[in-house]
Amino acid sequence: MKNTFDSDERSAIEVKELFGITDETLKIIRDLKSLMMGNMDWILDKWYEWLKQKQEYDEFFSNETILKRVHASQHKFWDIFFSGNIDEEYLAARRGLGETHARIGLPLDVYFAGVDRFLSLFIDILDKEEYAIEEYKETRRALNKMVHLDMTIIVQSYENLVNEGIAAKSKSLLEMSTPVTQIWNGILLLPVVGIIDSKRAQDIMNSTLSKISESQAKSFIMDISGVAVVDTAVANHLVKITKATRLMGCESTISGVSPAIAQTIVDLGIDVDEVNTTGNMRTALLEAFEKLGLEIREIQAEIQ
Repeated sequence: MKNTFDSDERSAIEVKELFGITDETLKIIRDLKSLMMGNMDWILDKWYEWLKQKQEYDEFFSNETILKRVHASQHKFWDIFFSGNIDEEYLAARRGLGETHARIGLPLDVYFAGVDRFLSLFIDILDKEEYAIEEYKETRRALNKMVHLDMTIIVQSYENLVNEGIAAKSKSLLEMSTPVTQIWNGILLLPVVGIIDSKRAQDIMNSTLSKISESQAKSFIMDISGVAVVDTAVANHLVKITKATRLMGCESTISGVSPAIAQTIVDLGIDVDEVNTTGNMRTALLEAFEKLGLEIREIQAEIQ
């Protein structure tokens, strides 16, 4: 599900317009560069004093090599920030930072708290300067706009990467839950366990039709002995799946139809005249082999 704001789909011009960042805003930010970067060592020292009090410090920043690299990256980050030049390269760098935070698993609440701390330190610097009231307000407003823009882009990028990972895992789980298997040349089998909803039914249909196209199967068996509940929606899904396979030249059989499920389907008035069903998978397999002109024989070895 997409968020309303997605920085990946907006140009630098659109982003600036959305956040109300004008040329005057950027000029104010540029005018702050000398002041803020001149105090950056002090700012970073204070920031790390604050961070060392948090439990996340030991988890993410205690390694001396990592700490030096992060320290240098932060210095560069704010140098670019106070350059006051928002273009496509600027947005790409912020998106990249969000993805980095997602990959290392940095909690968003820690990131928010860290940015808030930086903003407080910037304001401490401003408060020591002699500003007219209106100039001070405009400077604070410009600083807030830029910080909020950065936070939004970074968090959006963070969430996009996390959501992509969740979607990939969900897809893998769905594929595992709909394992259409070729058990013989021309015969496919899908054991279904659990609950069938509209989303899963569509996944089953997609997986089945794809496998039929790939294998040119003539028989498809869907065993529902592991499905506890069959209501009108589930029954209609099953019928649609079998009809879709038939359009591809593959006859379907629904096996594992228990007396309770059979009674439910009848009571619901579902039209299943065109659906072949069996009480168990063994019968369905025998029918499938018979359609292919094959015969299963039981061979009993002689005991000498």
